Amino acid sequence: MAEVRLEHVYKIYPGDVAAVQDANIEVGERDFVVLVGPSGCGKTTTLRMVAGLEEISQGEIYIDDQVVNNVPPKDRDIAMVFQNYALYPHMSVRENMAFGLKLRHFDKAEIERRVGEAAEILELTPLLDRKPKALSGGQRQRVALGRAIVRKPKVFLFDEPLSNLDAKLRTQMRAEIMKLHRRLEATILYVTHDQVEAMTMGSKIVVMKDGIVHQVDTPLNLYNKPVNRFVAGFIGSPTMNFVEGEMRGGVFTGGQLSCPLKGRIQQQREGSAMPKDVASTGGSEMPGGKAVMDGPAVLGIRPEDLLWGAGGENEGRLRAEIELDPMGSEIHLHLRDGETLYVAKVPPDTVFEL
Repeated sequence: MAEVRLEHVYKIYPGDVAAVQDANIEVGERDFVVLVGPSGCGKTTTLRMVAGLEEISQGEIYIDDQVVNNVPPKDRDIAMVFQNYALYPHMSVRENMAFGLKLRHFDKAEIERRVGEAAEILELTPLLDRKPKALSGGQRQRVALGRAIVRKPKVFLFDEPLSNLDAKLRTQMRAEIMKLHRRLEATILYVTHDQVEAMTMGSKIVVMKDGIVHQVDTPLNLYNKPVNRFVAGFIGSPTMNFVEGEMRGGVFTGGQLSCPLKGRIQQQREGSAMPKDVASTGGSEMPGGKAVMDGPAVLGIRPEDLLWGAGGENEGRLRAEIELDPMGSEIHLHLRDGETLYVAKVPPDTVFEL
């Protein structure tokens, strides 16, 4: 397995359209790193630059400390799994999995051995003589995985491989890919627009928007310590609630809410490309001795931190119009306080006295 490193990588299309700007990403040996962000954020372009399918405009890409900017895709020792499977319809499962090895002139015995090993790992042995049209979506994706595995590449690249599958199959295939990662001790760079998929699969997550890498961190740190409002709102389901208001003497006031803040406070940084979420003037002292500026502020509240019927005299309370959205394992409460909308997440056995 190998390490992958991007240093100050840009992709600029004609007309000065910046698809990727100053990307700095490290994928350690045996890491499972996920690129996540909304459509058009530059994550697939970044993956394709690593694969050699897109030329970079500026910067360096390293695989195992070797600059590969001008190395052809076939010589980078990577394998890519695509969203649409890219299987040859006239070939059997066995032939599809063996095709890349034949192009590289492996001998027949070695091809059979590698295909057999991959088929066993992916539980495809009974399907080796079938054509793709006789397979389910999940089976086709496993064949695409098998075609990558037989190559024994240094790096696996996945471009939204589960987006064409239904919800049940996506869950199953997530588990399959994670099990495969552990078994092969593979280095994986994985692209998805689904933040739930990113949080459940990645050992490290790269959050992108508008071609900019906003944060690179573990799933837990992304959730608990987002660097800006975009990351805070993008990571988590349902999304974080944001309340516009102001800070005075360590107390946040916005709409009906008035509460002392005991948690993490973020300050606006002058000239930052990734602005923090509390911008203000003046000042006050917060618990722990950290100075926080008074003035306009935004309070972020996770849905699970809005508690039904809980709270003491000194804690923020909210009275609002409520709609219930039962989800089975939990209930989502949609609350309206004037122009501000909130979503709360409560247990399914919550008793409501309205």
